[in-house]
Amino acid sequence: MRLILHLRSSAILLLWCAVIDLVFIAGCSQEMADQPRYKPLQASSFFADGRASRPLVEGTVARGHVRADEQFYTGTSDGSPVETLPFPATREVLEHGRERFDIFCSPCHGRLGDGHGMVVQRGFTPPPSFHTDTLRHAPVGQLFEVISKGFGVMPDYSAQVPPGDRWAIVAYIRALQLSQHATLADVPPEARQRLSVTDK
Repeated sequence: MRLILHLRSSAILLLWCAVIDLVFIAGCSQEMADQPRYKPLQASSFFADGRASRPLVEGTVARGHVRADEQFYTGTSDGSPVETLPFPATREVLEHGRERFDIFCSPCHGRLGDGHGMVVQRGFTPPPSFHTDTLRHAPVGQLFEVISKGFGVMPDYSAQVPPGDRWAIVAYIRALQLSQHATLADVPPEARQRLSVTDK
């Protein structure tokens, strides 16, 4: 009997200790959650400019956002569109560019870049064909800038498509343009014979 009473009193004591611990923990948690803080863009009388949100210290750059390579990140050099890609247009770059083009560009521009994409067929304003003389002779930096900042009804894609992918798309657009205006003279000499035989 004494053992049962002892066990009961021990259980009751443990239960009370647990309840007291929970009360203290809840109190600490609430105190941490209710600490003084400013909401984003809230006014403040503490700072002279009246803003609680502080501007970045001059010269600071967010980690991973150093944009030292002007050509790569803007498509310009000294304010003018660049004429060449910032890296070689390898087969891998073109294949990656085709994949990105098919995802982000072909709904409006069409798979051939002729401006007859699926959304255009559904009534959306058609974009210009990449195969016009104006766009075939446009600097690659201009194409990169339009992808980055948008133009006319075309929105910017800088948030969805990173700079390297934008350049891959530009490289693929150049390949598309060449494919639609190529002549036999553009084919390497070793491959011309095969084409000539096939054509006959």
